[in-house]
Amino acid sequence: MGRMLADIAGLQPLIWLYGIAFLVGVAGHYLVFRIVRHLTKHTRAALDNAVVNHCYRPLQWIVIVLVVRVVGKLPNMKPHVPEVAEHVIALLLIGLVAWLLIRMTYVLEDYVVARFDVGVKDNLKARKIHTQFRVLKRIVIVVVCILAFGTMLMTFDRVRQLGTTILASAGVVGIVVGMAAQRTIATFIAGIQIAITQPIRVDDVVIVENEWGRIEEITLSYVVVKIWDLRRLIVPITYFIEKPFQNWTRTSADILGTVFVYTDYTVPVEAIREELGNMLKKSEHWDGKVCTLQVTNASDRTMELRALMSAADASAAWTLRCEVREKLIDFIKTKYPQALPRVRADLHPPEESPSPQDNAAPNNRRGRKK
Repeated sequence: MGRMLADIAGLQPLIWLYGIAFLVGVAGHYLVFRIVRHLTKHTRAALDNAVVNHCYRPLQWIVIVLVVRVVGKLPNMKPHVPEVAEHVIALLLIGLVAWLLIRMTYVLEDYVVARFDVGVKDNLKARKIHTQFRVLKRIVIVVVCILAFGTMLMTFDRVRQLGTTILASAGVVGIVVGMAAQRTIATFIAGIQIAITQPIRVDDVVIVENEWGRIEEITLSYVVVKIWDLRRLIVPITYFIEKPFQNWTRTSADILGTVFVYTDYTVPVEAIREELGNMLKKSEHWDGKVCTLQVTNASDRTMELRALMSAADASAAWTLRCEVREKLIDFIKTKYPQALPRVRADLHPPEESPSPQDNAAPNNRRGRKK
């Protein structure tokens, strides 16, 4: 018991010195970031604000751990610092650097979001950059975590020896791991391929599994499609590489909408065409590019009219179609009610045929004469 107390008493200077180093690190870090916050308050730079918001904590602890490590390396302190303490500080520093690198990806994300807004109408370039960045961001986070964990393990002598043995047989290990994780590797490669080739992008309008929706999120393993009724369709990312699907905003967001109306043959097509133009000019959802009315089919009872119109995006096109369909039907009902679909029938009175009694009467009369 007395020996333990003596050891603790011997460590008191070390504890006090580490405590002072910790406080110095906190004070220095606080002073630096107060100055940075004051500067960004006046400049209002998006990137500077993002650095302060996301990197404050990891940088704070990195400064503290570095100060503690420097103090432990002083000639007067090195003999008193246990080897375990130095090892723990080294592990903490590796983890903090990895944390800082991960937070830097969030800084870049804030900058990209502020620089390229997907809320505007012509957002094709912004959606391309958002898609690439989101996928690459996840790849960077995974790689940083793997490297940090591997670096921590390599600080242990036994693990380093094991790593050397594994590297000696890397070919066999690579084959075994490749066979066991081929689906995972395929998914990872599919994520990289989508980030580069971009068959889909964030906020793209797609039809997947007969469901209409928008791409809400793209990860390394799956894609989230937001269905029009607010459901979420989770699709493996390999689906968009291996199977066909519809992408309505592949090259641009604008799209054509169609409305079919069935009328009688007596409808004045030119008047309907003129009214369609007036409707679209008054609509806020029409982009002013396409306005066409054509007779596309004729059956034995009705005539098919197709109204073709353009809109800035799929949502506006859907609203415009519903609006035009409603107003066209109302216009025909009001102005040309006789042109609504009808069923014709030609009715004639049946010819009178002699009854059986009338046919039998002459025979009876002839019989009576006899």
